[in-house]
Order: sequence, then structure tokens, then C-alpha cells
Amino acid sequence: MPESLPLLEVLRGAESYLAARGVENPRLNAEHLLASALGLKRMELYLQFDRLLGETERAPLRELVRRRGSREPLQHILGTVEFHGRVFACDPRALIPRPETEQLVEIALELAAARPDASVLDVGTGSGVIALTVALALPGASVHATDASGEALALAAENASRHQIAERIRFSQADLLPEAGGPFDLILANLPYIPGGDIPALSEEVRRDPASALDGGPDGLDLIRKLIGLAPGHLAPGGAIILEIGIGQHEAVAGLLADSKFRDISVRPDYQNIPRFALGIHG
Repeated sequence: MPESLPLLEVLRGAESYLAARGVENPRLNAEHLLASALGLKRMELYLQFDRLLGETERAPLRELVRRRGSREPLQHILGTVEFHGRVFACDPRALIPRPETEQLVEIALELAAARPDASVLDVGTGSGVIALTVALALPGASVHATDASGEALALAAENASRHQIAERIRFSQADLLPEAGGPFDLILANLPYIPGGDIPALSEEVRRDPASALDGGPDGLDLIRKLIGLAPGHLAPGGAIILEIGIGQHEAVAGLLADSKFRDISVRPDYQNIPRFALGIHG
């Protein structure tokens, strides 16, 4: 084994290894792993392609690449995920936040523009990224977050401390809605919406998320259906519910909102033009 290798050669080797094991975007993954191993920002690698890396620097990278090649999610290996321009802790205790969920936050902030002191509830908060991002964007808002998983809530609390807003978030372990608090001006939810029968076909990385954060029952709507039925009793007049939903579920969810007497029901697309967010106004 050569005593030293140029950084670019090490990077290409990691890329080839990951590509051979079916990892999507192997070059980007390799860059993130190498940057982590060297304690650099990813873009700093481009300024050091000729840098020689000895065995002591390459050894940690090999272990990271091996883990990624076994399809452990990149975010779990790095221990962090970027969401809406901020970095949050990320590990197997909760769902890895997806890029489209940033749009749910943007819709919430749009609706809250006239109510900077809004009372907001994030149902099924997971790692807390939705609740915390809203709280950081709206310093005057009152933010409550629930999850059925105590482990997820512990991760969310760690993220609240990480961003120095722990005192502004009320966390509750609950099956959807909290026993106390409200009425709320906004209820936000990215609940499990994948039909149970579809889970075996998901990528290995996605299946590393907690099963409870993925499985939405036979049609994917078990928890969404339940939340829509309960939400009117926890919303202030004129309050809104915003739901992230799965592919092909928009008509069914709009119907559920109508059945629960929501008005001004709408569905918005994600960045890929897939109907992804269902909105309704109470009262």
C-alpha cells in the first residue's frame, strides 16, 4: 500500500467503491465522507486535490466508506443533516428529513406572515426540524411539538438545545395531539404516509428509518385520516392545517378535509411538481 496518495486519487477510489455498491450520487457521497474524515468543508476539498494523504488520514475514511457501501444512510454516518439552511443532529431515532419537507415549512411561514405570534403545533415532530425551523423564523411564535416516540423527542430536544431555543419549544409525548395546549393557529404534520405493502420496495437507506415513521397503514392514510378528524377541536377559528402527503393521495386527503368541514382546501406541488401538501382552513 502506497505511503501517501493524492487527495483526488483517494476521492476517486472512494467514489468507485460506492458506485460498485449501488450508492446513488457516489461522488457527492465520497466528498462528504472525505471532508468529514479530514475535518474540512466539502468545498475545501477542491482546493486540496494535490494534497498527499498518509495512512493515518486514509484509515478513518475507509471505515466511513465501508459503512456507506453497506447502505447506512449518509446522514447517520455524518450525524447531521442540513434542513432549511441549518444543521441538525440526525440519527436512527427519527426519520431523516427530506428536502421537500422544507416546502412545508415555507408554506407555514407564508400563512403565518400576518401572525408572527402564532400558536403552532408540529405533530409527529421526529428530529424536530419543522418545529425548530418555524420557531427560529418566528421569534414571537408559540411552538408545541408532539411525537409518539420518546427517542425521537429526545433527539428533537437535543436539536432545540443545539440551536439555543429549548426554552421556546414545548415537547409532548402523545399519539398525535397533546392533552393540553391550544387552540392552535397552525397544525403542521409530516406523518407516515407510505402504504405498508410498499415498504419492502423502498431503498435500503430509507428502510433504515424507524418503521413507525414510514408505515401509514394499508392505504398510507391511517394517521393522516385520524389527525384530520381530530384537528378541528384543536384549531382556533380561521386556523390552518398543512399536511405533507404521498404520491397519489391528494384527492383522498382533500376529501377527508372536506368531510371534516375544512374550507379553502388546496393542494400544492413539491419541487418535482408532485401534489405533496394539502391545506385546509378551520371555521
